[in-house]
Amino acid sequence: MPNDTLTYKIRDSLYINLTDRCTLECQFCPKYNGTNFVHEFDLTLHERPLAEEIINQIGDPKKYKEIVFCGYGEPTLKLKVLLVIAKDVKSKGGKVRINTDGLANLSNKKNVLPEMSNCIDALSISMNAQTEAVYNRHCQPALKGSFDAMLKFIELAPKYIDDVTATAIDGLEGVDIQACKKMAVAMGVKFRTRYLDHVG
Repeated sequence: MPNDTLTYKIRDSLYINLTDRCTLECQFCPKYNGTNFVHEFDLTLHERPLAEEIINQIGDPKKYKEIVFCGYGEPTLKLKVLLVIAKDVKSKGGKVRINTDGLANLSNKKNVLPEMSNCIDALSISMNAQTEAVYNRHCQPALKGSFDAMLKFIELAPKYIDDVTATAIDGLEGVDIQACKKMAVAMGVKFRTRYLDHVG
């Protein structure tokens, strides 16, 4: 896949484009709005990459502030490949973050956090809404019970990962940022506001 963008640098971090598959069809995602670009990078994948290909592109992970799993799909849908890459990065002294929709336990049908605990430094989890109705309207989940599963994942995550942040997007109709922040704090995690049409 010589033309596929498997890794891309934004500021001081290196991002990994692991898969184009997703558990959600978020109406605010550029992928569902006619573009495959983040910044100047075309994230179209013609084949799903192997761990070795991405490890080779990363090189020395200490050159970057962190290695971030965040492409045009949900990285935890490729959990085995993700963990191989993350363990390699950690063995070389790098830091690893996953940007995720928080549905890894639901889609993998098990608690994956113990496997993540020894090779993932940080999780950024897309809460996206304060109620299931608002969440379903904007995120259109494929899996039943996604909103509750995401909340349970956020609540469980700090038991395994030290640095956990929940996020929501300001500018989406019906999304109450302060309510989302209150929920995040109550679950013992940090909160960060994202902004509509600001990607990466």
